Formats: sequence, C-alpha cells, structure tokens
Amino acid sequence: MMNNPKTQLILRNGQFTTLDRQHPQATAVAISDGRFTAVGDDSEVMRLADSNKQVIDLNRRCVIPGLIDSHLHFIRGGLNYNMELRWDGIPSLADAMHRLKEQVARTPVPQWVRIVGGFTEMQFAEKRLPTLDEINAAAPDTPVFILHLYDRALLNRAALRACGYDRDTPNPPGGLIVKDSNGEPTGLLLAEPNALILYSALAKGPKLPYEYQLNSTRHFMREMNRLGITSVIDAGGGFQNYPDDYKIIEDLHKAGELTLRIAYNLFTQKAGEEIADFSKWTKMLKPGDGDDYYRHNGAGEMLVFSAADFEDFRMPRPDMAPHMEKDLEAVVRILASNHWPFRLHATYNETISRALDVFEKVNRDIPFDGIHWFFDHAETVTDANLERIAKLGGGIAIQHRMAYQGEFFVQRYGRKAAERTPPYQRMLAMGVNVGAGTDATRVASYDPWTALYWLTTGKTLGGLSLYPATNLVDRETALRLYTQANTWFSNEEGVKGQIKPGQYADLAVLSADYFSIPEDEIRNLVSVLTIVGGRIVYGDDEFSALAPPLPPTMPDWSPVKHFGGYFKPAAGAATIHSFAQAACGCGISCSVHGHAHGRAYQDAVDAADQRGFWGALGCSCWAV
Repeated sequence: MMNNPKTQLILRNGQFTTLDRQHPQATAVAISDGRFTAVGDDSEVMRLADSNKQVIDLNRRCVIPGLIDSHLHFIRGGLNYNMELRWDGIPSLADAMHRLKEQVARTPVPQWVRIVGGFTEMQFAEKRLPTLDEINAAAPDTPVFILHLYDRALLNRAALRACGYDRDTPNPPGGLIVKDSNGEPTGLLLAEPNALILYSALAKGPKLPYEYQLNSTRHFMREMNRLGITSVIDAGGGFQNYPDDYKIIEDLHKAGELTLRIAYNLFTQKAGEEIADFSKWTKMLKPGDGDDYYRHNGAGEMLVFSAADFEDFRMPRPDMAPHMEKDLEAVVRILASNHWPFRLHATYNETISRALDVFEKVNRDIPFDGIHWFFDHAETVTDANLERIAKLGGGIAIQHRMAYQGEFFVQRYGRKAAERTPPYQRMLAMGVNVGAGTDATRVASYDPWTALYWLTTGKTLGGLSLYPATNLVDRETALRLYTQANTWFSNEEGVKGQIKPGQYADLAVLSADYFSIPEDEIRNLVSVLTIVGGRIVYGDDEFSALAPPLPPTMPDWSPVKHFGGYFKPAAGAATIHSFAQAACGCGISCSVHGHAHGRAYQDAVDAADQRGFWGALGCSCWAV
C-alpha cells in the first residue's frame, strides 16, 4: 500500500542537494519505513547495507527533494486528463494543429477534442492562435473546444451545435459570445473578464465514466511524477463539488494507489451559498483530517464570489462589488472560529487591500493565532500591503502565470508596471511566507520546470524579459520555494521538503544538473527516478526497469495514449526541429511549400509575413 510503505532502500553515488542548511550536500541516503534514516557520503551510508536492502547507483545524477506545487487544480484535472489534448510546451502552431487534426481523426462520436489551457499563443513560433476557419477545416464534424488561458475559448461549428449556442443565446454576465454580421455565433467566447462563460461551455461536453476517471487520475499522477512532483496542494475549482467530485481521489487513496501526497482545500461553488457551504463543511471536517497522502487543508481559493478578481490582463481590472467586505467577513468569521486555514484568490492590489481590511477586522475579534492564511497570485501587490500581510502572519502563494500572460500585461500596463508582477524577491525580504506553484491546469501548465525557469530568469514563454535582477532569485532559492517553503502552506513544516533524516523520503533524480545547465535548458528537465515515501513511482532512462506498471490508458482513443503529456524535447533544440519536421510531414516532398525547418528556430522570423514565415518554419499543410 502506498500509504503504508515498508521499502528498505539505499541510493548511492548521487549529487544530492538536500536543502538542509546543516548538511547541504550528500552522495547517498538510506530510507526505511518511508522516511530518510541516513543522509551522507557513500562510505557512511553503505555501512547500513545488508541483504534486505535494495541499493541503487544514481550514476552521479543530480538529486533534489520532491517538488511540491502549492497551487494546482489536480483533483479536477485528474478527472479529465485522459480526455484532453495538450499543447503544453509545443513550439509551433503548425505542430499543435497537426496534433489536433490527428486527434480529430481518432475521436469517436459524440466525444469532443479538448485543448483545455496550459499553453499560450506566445510560445508558438507564429505568435498567434489558429483562426476559426482553420479549426473548422481541421475538424468539420467533431466538436473542438480550445481554451486559451482564461481570456477566450475557440469552438468550431460542431462544438457550437453541441453547446446549443445560436443567434438567440444571450451573453452571460461578464462574458461575450461573439457573433457575426448575421447575428450567428462565430465560435469565439470571451471572458470580459468573467471566465464562467469559458468553463460553463466546457462543462457541456461528455464526461468519462467512473472506471475511466480512476484510470485518468492515475495517469495524471504518473505525469506529475515524471516531472519530479511528489506533493500538491489542491486549490479546488469551479464545478468541483465536495464531496461528490472527490470520490475518485478518495477511492484511489483507499486502494493505496496514490503516488502523490495531496492536501486539498474546499472551494465554494455558488454565489449566495458561501456561508451555507462553509458552515456545513466546518461541521464535516477539521484541518489535517486524513493521513500523509491525503489530507484536508482548509478553505479556498474561492471564499466568496464577490471577491473574485479574474486574471484576464487583456481586460481592464475589475472592481469588486460594494458588498464584498460584508460577504467575505461572514465567511472568514466562520473559518477563524473553527481555526480553519484559508486561501483567497486575489490578482490585484486593490482586491488585496479590501480583503486585508476584513482580515484585520476579524482578527481583532477572533485572533487568527497561528492560522496559516494566504493570498494566491498577488501579481500587483504593493509593499504597504506586504507589510500588512507579514504583520498578520500571512503568506502568498505565487504562480508563473506571467510566463504565459506577461506580454498581455505589458500591452495594458507597460513595461515598468510589469517589473514586479509579483514582487517575489521583495516578499521574501519583508518576511512574508512565500511558496511557488503553477495554477494549472487551465490558466497555465503544470510543468514545474517552466515555473522554476520563470523564477530564475524572469522570462515569458514568448522570450520577453519581464523583471530586473532585483526581482529574481537564484536557483537554490527558487528550488526552496518549490519544496521546503511550500510545506508552510499545507501545515507540514519539518516533515517534508528536504532530504533530511526523519522527513518523508520524497525525491527526484533529474535528467540533467539543474544547478549547472544553461538557463534555457531548465525548462527541458524531467525526472528519471521519482520516489515518494521510499517507493519508486516513476523511472526512465537507466531506471526505466524500476518503474511500476501502469494500466493502459482509457479510453483507447485518449490523446494521452498517443501524445503523452507536457511536450519536452529529448535532446535540445535539434529535437524540436525534428519534431516540427515529423509533424508537418515534410520528410516527403511537398509540392506546395518548399522549406528548411532549422532556420526558423535560429533566426528572427516575422510571423506576419506568411510567405516568408512558412518558407522558414515549415509548410501549412495542416490547414489545407
């Protein structure tokens, strides 16, 4: 059983970064009963070896504590993972559209092809999204839903029919169904800025049956393990009702099949019913209920709907309703009275200011007294509010959303304003509890290495440098934010996040040395051996034979079965070139588009010049 590990294991000949300041480096560890029992050099740890212990030679590979994502919508993501075609990490729109066209061909009626976030148009060499005409040409009959961040969704004509959208469909509050000159929906849905229009449309699609959802969640856990993730804090989510939508993860936990540690927060689901939700839940649960693999973590990230400031930087900042403070105070009083930790989604400083007024007021009557409370996101928080957060003992969970949306923020607010979005170096200096994560799976991808790349370089996926050096952190600090620091956010300080005797034996052996590779290669990192609680949960390369078996992907047409998860080049840029070449089929002669792939990735190519662009990158045969 994963939740009662008994493995006896020694790992030797590695390059361990322990994040234990007393003993920062090691070459070997011993593990018993799911915890580190010895950390040191090979000679001292190997004295503990006997015939009952498995010994693995790590071949001098870089080893880090298992990564922890402090803000991931994992439980919801797992229910849908096997249904979703991922554009995460794909280098060009041509490659992405080839995947779409191929998936359309294998997807049976009445299923949809769904690309549900995790990418930005700025990551593509073309710097654009597909047009609706291109999507309809690639998928004339199969419904296609493409979510881009939380700003828009692209639906082909088949998806519009499946959703029931027509000329008479009204716009929801804060959303726009774009219509043509004849009054017919075009297929473009815009958050203005309320994203409800986007995920309510997505909710109209078919769901996987129970057995398939179990399988999907197991495959999503394996994908997390492939990236070196061993723990997540689940931030709830829209259309994720408790307890109904937690049955899959709870059943996997009972069966001993979790390969991630999950701390989960409860997210209110309907405006006007927030008090009822938290009054009910505080009677059902208390923080910490569960065990080392699955435990309750408190409330949020949605506490009240009137405090939701959506993060669409293409739209003006939304003002919160005048009754926000009244709504929020009522819920926070319930939480503080029951000593529940809580988190609150807050993108903008203006929202944070008003929420802090409420928190300080409640704290005067019901002292928070060590409650771990925090804001999520906080891209535009000011120093004055950082002081207030620190004084009240709070924290901020930051995510790499600006790596996906930085260009859009700059377009609206300018380069200067973008220099501290969020000011994570300043947060650390002012004594705020800070942890890192992704906000995956929709507004950004779940890849932790993109987040670590962003923290250390300040660059977007489109290559824009956002931050001055004063807002960047070094690689060790970034790693600490993704491991040890995140334990504060789940009330698990001292039990994980470091490679240290007595802590959970969670670690990742990396494909390359995170501390010495060029910065642009950080995003390509994966794990080749992931261990959770002393059990091997993932293995690749020379450790592939150690990988535990995983049941075949369900359903058979799943995009995951055919494409996997986050795209990572196997061996640098040359692999990206060959991927683009294979995707467009230019291994054979194309009578329409002559081209040579390599130059597009090496030279600055103007994507607006369609003839010149496609001649450099590759053919546009996917659009034909």
